[in-house]
Amino acid sequence: MHSRLSASRSLARQTRSLWSSPARCEDKPIMNRYSRTVTQPKDQGASQAMLYATEGIKDDEDFQKAMIGVASVCSGMKGNPCNRHLLGLGQEIKGSLVESGLIGYQFGTVGVSDGISMGTAGMSYSLQSRDLIADQVETAAGGHWLDGMVVVPGCDKNMPGVLMALGRLNRPGLMVYGGTIRAGSCAGQPQLDLVSAFQAYGQYLQDGKTPEAEALRYETVRHACPGPGACGGMYTANTMASAAEALGMTLPGSSSYPAESPEKHDECKKVGAAMRNLIEKNILPRDIMTRSAFENAMVLTMILGGSTNAVLHLIAMAHAVGIKLTLDDFAQVSESTPFLADIKPSGKYVMEDVYKIGGIPKILHFLMKNNFIDGSNMTVTGATLGENLERWVHKHGELSASQDVIRPLDKPIKATGHIRILRGNLAPGGAVAKITGKEGLGFTGKARTFDSEEAFVSAVESGSIKKGEKTVVVMRYLGPKGGPGMREMLKPTSLIMGAGLGQDVACLTDGRFSGGSHGFCIGHVVPEAQVGGPIALVKDGDIISVDAVANTMELHISPEEMERRRKAWVAPPLKVTQGTLYKYVKMVEDASHGCITDG
Repeated sequence: MHSRLSASRSLARQTRSLWSSPARCEDKPIMNRYSRTVTQPKDQGASQAMLYATEGIKDDEDFQKAMIGVASVCSGMKGNPCNRHLLGLGQEIKGSLVESGLIGYQFGTVGVSDGISMGTAGMSYSLQSRDLIADQVETAAGGHWLDGMVVVPGCDKNMPGVLMALGRLNRPGLMVYGGTIRAGSCAGQPQLDLVSAFQAYGQYLQDGKTPEAEALRYETVRHACPGPGACGGMYTANTMASAAEALGMTLPGSSSYPAESPEKHDECKKVGAAMRNLIEKNILPRDIMTRSAFENAMVLTMILGGSTNAVLHLIAMAHAVGIKLTLDDFAQVSESTPFLADIKPSGKYVMEDVYKIGGIPKILHFLMKNNFIDGSNMTVTGATLGENLERWVHKHGELSASQDVIRPLDKPIKATGHIRILRGNLAPGGAVAKITGKEGLGFTGKARTFDSEEAFVSAVESGSIKKGEKTVVVMRYLGPKGGPGMREMLKPTSLIMGAGLGQDVACLTDGRFSGGSHGFCIGHVVPEAQVGGPIALVKDGDIISVDAVANTMELHISPEEMERRRKAWVAPPLKVTQGTLYKYVKMVEDASHGCITDG
């Protein structure tokens, strides 16, 4: 194990960024390894003059200090509960950096709220924002020769975006997660969250749109989000924050401290010392985000019942550090890892409950003790993951056998992972399913095709999707190019579950599903409809079968009929012809390759 760690560190040293400085001094740490490019040469006097005008530089001695960027994914806009507090956390982090003899420069990035944009064309900007965030953080750090980065994300695409940037830059850095929201409650409904608000509309339809149903719907919406923080279940934000901690890119406990907890503020105060240690020892993201670390992250995602978006994002994050992850890697982990967490969307608990039982470090320690993860990987503390976890349980105790948020290994919710990688004549390039087993492990039904999310929502509202009729809803032309931007289908899946159709309907799409989606859901179908994938050739009434044990998905028509339909198919025009989404469509890879834009 130690030889693998040494090999990965050696490789990381060889694959540093184009902008890395080769100089190294073993006796005295170099604090300004990158910034000295502009702070030291006499011919960079203009750079120095500009820096004297910043609030970071007070005298000549400051030019010897490390300059650290603090990237809050907020841009000053507080119109999103996931991110509304991130500027404030960034200010606390900046203060911690100054106390540790470092200079902090705070800046913001764009951040798209999935919860606000969900169910609308605004969702087309969501996945694209991941790569835009990565570009912004990389640009700010690269353009200003910053010596390190602290990144402060909150919403779904934020975590992979900022970690992709750190991987590309390969300069000392760490992540501080903004934290999860508190659970809401009203009218005898505990543990409300954003998904509760989406499902309330389906329940309203099922209950006949009565005044009583409307009152319940309104109260649920009114109380589902009681303050700042990311959506409370094991949705994409909490999934990716937990994965980042398993990767070793956060201080212990970061992913499970709620946004409004005192521990979150204490974490911010510890960042300065941690960053100074990273700078002094020149510990780099590629020393930390190794293949073994990504395997740990995949295992934790399966254990927790995490979002299928983790497949897209972990593939993209691995690409940023020169590691190739494939769908087959996820399939292998899924086959050997049980699903243990009774957490929303399919369970009853929320991330705040994970915090109450001792946080993600206790779960990681439990997994390490049972040989599911590798504890020898380096982390941003300068110690190994195993060393961090042993310190945590020494202080807080091990995961209690009396808690029921995480099931014991001999009583899993599902013996294998909930994320299933499917292939077949309908998805020759792969598809990603989220199947917990609660709606069964197989599904066969008649296809109902919809070329937009809105068309399907109208069908549910009109009552044309009926109980007792096994239906495979096919939502297409929603992929990375056709969407554009691979919209999430939380609104459709929430309508299905809220309307009591969870046992009758399977959803299949070349778009994505939110981490809040549950039911029989298959997304990321490759090739997508826009480029002529078989999903574009499905007709109403076709029989489709999904087997989550054999990991197959088949459209039951003959090869001859498939070829006849393919020849008759004509690609629709792109939905965009200019702007940021048009650039995205032109650059983006398919979902099986992480929807990266720099491949």
